Amino acid sequence: MLVAVTECDRSCRTWMRGCDDGSSGERGVRVVVVDSRDDVEHKARTDVLRRGLGVLWVAVRHEPRIFAVSVLGSALFGGLTVAGAYVIGAVTGRVVVPALDSGQTTAGALAAAAAVLLGVALLRVLGILGRRLGAGGMQFRLQARYRREVTRRYLDLPLSWHHRHPTGSLLSNANADVEATWFPIAPFPFAVGTVVMLIVATGALVATDWVLALVGLAVFPAVFAVNVAYSRRMSPRMTRAQQLRAEVSTLAHESFDGALVVKTLGREAHETARFGAKAVELRDALVAVGRVRGLFDPAMDALPQLGTLAVLVVGAFRLRAGAVEVADVVSVAFLFTVLAFPIRAIGWVLGELPRSVVGWDRVQGVLTATGSMPYGDAPAPERTGPAALELANVAFTYGETPVLRDVTFDVAAGRTVALVGPTGAGKSTVTTLVARLVDPAYGEVRLDGRDVRELRRGALADGVALVPQTTFVFDDTVRGNVALGVDVPDDRVWEALGLAQADRFVRALPEGLDTMVGERGASLSGGQRQRLALARALVRRPRLLVLDDATSAVDPAVEQAILAGLRASAQGTTVLVVAYRRATIALADEVVFLDRGRVVGRGTHAELLSRVPGYTRLVTAYEEAERDRERDRAAELADEALA
Repeated sequence: MLVAVTECDRSCRTWMRGCDDGSSGERGVRVVVVDSRDDVEHKARTDVLRRGLGVLWVAVRHEPRIFAVSVLGSALFGGLTVAGAYVIGAVTGRVVVPALDSGQTTAGALAAAAAVLLGVALLRVLGILGRRLGAGGMQFRLQARYRREVTRRYLDLPLSWHHRHPTGSLLSNANADVEATWFPIAPFPFAVGTVVMLIVATGALVATDWVLALVGLAVFPAVFAVNVAYSRRMSPRMTRAQQLRAEVSTLAHESFDGALVVKTLGREAHETARFGAKAVELRDALVAVGRVRGLFDPAMDALPQLGTLAVLVVGAFRLRAGAVEVADVVSVAFLFTVLAFPIRAIGWVLGELPRSVVGWDRVQGVLTATGSMPYGDAPAPERTGPAALELANVAFTYGETPVLRDVTFDVAAGRTVALVGPTGAGKSTVTTLVARLVDPAYGEVRLDGRDVRELRRGALADGVALVPQTTFVFDDTVRGNVALGVDVPDDRVWEALGLAQADRFVRALPEGLDTMVGERGASLSGGQRQRLALARALVRRPRLLVLDDATSAVDPAVEQAILAGLRASAQGTTVLVVAYRRATIALADEVVFLDRGRVVGRGTHAELLSRVPGYTRLVTAYEEAERDRERDRAAELADEALA
């Protein structure tokens, strides 16, 4: 045991069984009693077999029928393998040896021997088919089941949880870790079925000659000892390899997503080197796994062969002493020859258990993750028309950093409110709270007077639509991106496109609504992607529309047309818009000015200009930046015209 005294805070992560923090939770002195690294690794190694068998039991509970079919096929194969050994022994003793002694045999004897051998072989084929089809079906069904569960859990977990976990690691959980968890399933039913073979074989061996049985069965303790040694060495290496798989996946995902940044800054060599270094680590970890497996596999192959050799040596002496017959020695020796494969199947299962346990732990880390949002049982408000929104004394922190402090304002039904503030003021955080992607530390967000946390799952999405800053377009048709799984007629899709000022460019596309837009909407401009995302929200006819700088890439005139169209539309929508342009702000019925996480001004655009200096400075800066952009754009157009 070790005792460590360290300076720490709440972010410290240690192996510990006892801890005494400072009472305030601030940085202080922590006394930590921990197991030594050797103790921890020893416990992990000795726990692999028990926990691995527990994972296999979970598989059996999930797929009992397929498992039963596979085991029955394996048992049929095993029983007939034992029978085949004695059939071969009988044929050798009653047909082959007499024929060799007399120099002749009968056609009937040969035909009977061939028929018996062929019948046993055909039945074994049926057993193999049942075993393989059952094991494969079981493995793939389990992988599909847990991929769905992991993905479903990802969608249930709040946005704050996803911010703490890299995308590459999450992809690894849903793919490589799920596959690793259920990798032993392929040989598992066969290994269970071969228990029948081993039991029958053991009884047959003892009945034939107990001395030869003891000699041959001595191989099984050796198999167990080899597996214990293997598990001790493999478990930490496999854990490291799975972790590195996730890290490599994370780096690859970052490189793909940041390809534009990497290329424009000329950082290809740096990113290649960074990825290459992690890939080398993974290679070395997998080589270490391969070395251990390279020692284990030959040992598991050799043990049954050594058992067969020992049986032949001892059998020769027993045959000379007259204790057994030739047919007995042949049957026992052949039986150990065919037992090599089932013993190997058991070795496969045992060999994959460390990998399975590591994968299971990583998958369970997602499935048991805390932080999911609690939901009430209240249905969505039955009111039709625009919704009323209210934030009451809302506060929010990210980690230890306060983002919002006592934010209070309301948006009356059918009104348009512009949320304005400098960078880092908390505007985007307000939009995520309204859409309930996160919950406030305290305070309430109310829709039509009801706290959104009281609503049942999915009720808020029925009436509230958020169009975020970052526009995501799927590799699908225009119709598929707008409808996104909602069964709506084309006229409603066109209506939404019209409100988003996107119908003109969509009609000009080669196939209209059926045009494929490419991965992340690669065939569209930034403004077109934003309008498509806005139409996606509008087609659902939300009662409250939240726009988080969702029109930044479109022309000011188009943006004004969009907001004017929303206000005049028959469907009636309350709008909360994060705005920067003065023309957009002026269209709002009211402006809420945020600064440093607080509401420091509220009123019309003209009122805030006259009495809030910070608002005046910010809007003036926005106007100057907009004028600069317009001048640059005009210069570019002039250059193009001259060219």
